[in-house]
Amino acid sequence: MKKRDPVVIVVVAVVIALMLFFGIRKAHRAPVAELGPATSGSPAKSRPAPDFSLQSLDGKTLRLSDFKGKAVLLNFWATWCEPCKIEMPWFVDLQNKYGAQGLQVLGVAMDDSDKKDIAKFVKDMGVNYPVAIGKEAVGNDYGGVQFLPETFFIDRAGRVQDKVFGLKGKGEIEDSIKKILASQGEAAQAAK
Repeated sequence: MKKRDPVVIVVVAVVIALMLFFGIRKAHRAPVAELGPATSGSPAKSRPAPDFSLQSLDGKTLRLSDFKGKAVLLNFWATWCEPCKIEMPWFVDLQNKYGAQGLQVLGVAMDDSDKKDIAKFVKDMGVNYPVAIGKEAVGNDYGGVQFLPETFFIDRAGRVQDKVFGLKGKGEIEDSIKKILASQGEAAQAAK
């Protein structure tokens, strides 16, 4: 039987570990290009966010277009999603911190719970931002919501600038919020 060189085994193990690390990292930051059907000639980083019309928990119609000019953090979640329960208090804090600067957090509940159960969950979590009852068609417009949570960062011009699925750190979420809030400055500079 031939004995394997321990250096070769270590090198192979390191290569496999690096492939796993970068594969998982890439999977957590899916490219914006995967968002729905592309419009001809639209660059991935400035794809318009699909508008939607959903019923909010208070019975009103909630449309993304109602928030034109605001930076929007659009979060698809579910009551049974454990990572969603971790990040929701962060969204409450970030809405408080950046709301006056033009941030609007929007939640879209993508589970089978009834409206009453979702409303109780939202109240218990202390959510301070609008929450709508999701529809599969809206999820499909956003490239198919396959994992929860799934979060889209939409700039003030209504373009998706980033898409993240799974739980990210609060600092990373805040960095993405700062980028979409700064989009007003970039739009103003381009107009000059």
